[in-house]
Amino acid sequence: MSEASLPGLYRAIVEVGQSDAMRIAQILDEAEHPQSVSVSTFDVGPGRFEISALYNTAPDRNDLQALINAAATDRSASPLRIEVVPDADWVTISQGQRGPVRAGRFLIHGSHDRGRIARNRYTIEIDADQAFGTAHHATTLGCLFVLDELAKWGRPNLVLDVGTGTGVLAIAAALAFDRAVIATDNDPVAVRIAQQNAAKAHISQSVHAFVADGLAHPKLRRLAPDLIVANILARPLYALAPAMARIIVPGGYVLLSGITESQARGTTARYSSLGFVLEKQIILDGWAALLLGHRSASTLFD
Repeated sequence: MSEASLPGLYRAIVEVGQSDAMRIAQILDEAEHPQSVSVSTFDVGPGRFEISALYNTAPDRNDLQALINAAATDRSASPLRIEVVPDADWVTISQGQRGPVRAGRFLIHGSHDRGRIARNRYTIEIDADQAFGTAHHATTLGCLFVLDELAKWGRPNLVLDVGTGTGVLAIAAALAFDRAVIATDNDPVAVRIAQQNAAKAHISQSVHAFVADGLAHPKLRRLAPDLIVANILARPLYALAPAMARIIVPGGYVLLSGITESQARGTTARYSSLGFVLEKQIILDGWAALLLGHRSASTLFD
């Protein structure tokens, strides 16, 4: 029986080097021929990643191989495999194929991997749900890498996570810094999910989540955070810049993401005009994570 006549869903799998993983995943995700249902990236070992793409109909092997070849640079990709997934709910399969993601000290995984990983203090269980943030997206991953590095410098006194989504960044900050984190979102569903995820991580006492639209909440006006995390979008980041500059303590930091590489310069300029200095920039898969210090940023952590 030919691949084109097989029933059910189809999964294409290729293992590649780290330098090519995000680029190949993006090309497979954006390609119209063949058009994927979902694309996931798994860390499978030192410097190696598995790209897994689901299709509703059997993809043409030559078309897929051409896409992979066009994106690959180190020519270390494994042979392409295409397998049938019969009689399956693709949403469940898509959820299930989201493997653990490591970012520095953090390991983010779904409940389906709970029994297959060795847990430690920095292992965080997050399921793809009705809120954004599983670490599979480059914006979340970039923020996790920055938080990991910041934890090597010292500890802020108070962290504010604006647009918390699943709460993954708030939870990571609470674990890494052993400090209280205020987590806000304008979506009540996201706040509920963030609270549930904090409970699963056994740090409900450290992550305080509530509904707020940006920084327009009475509780936030009285805060004096020395680290603000905001993985949202370029337009609200631009709008929130004056408020962030107003409440951040002198020497504090803002960690911004949800912006493309092309938007990074404009976002940096906006915050620079308010007394921030770019300290670090991470670009992953065309998305930027920016760490900016406010005035005497080197004095932030004790």
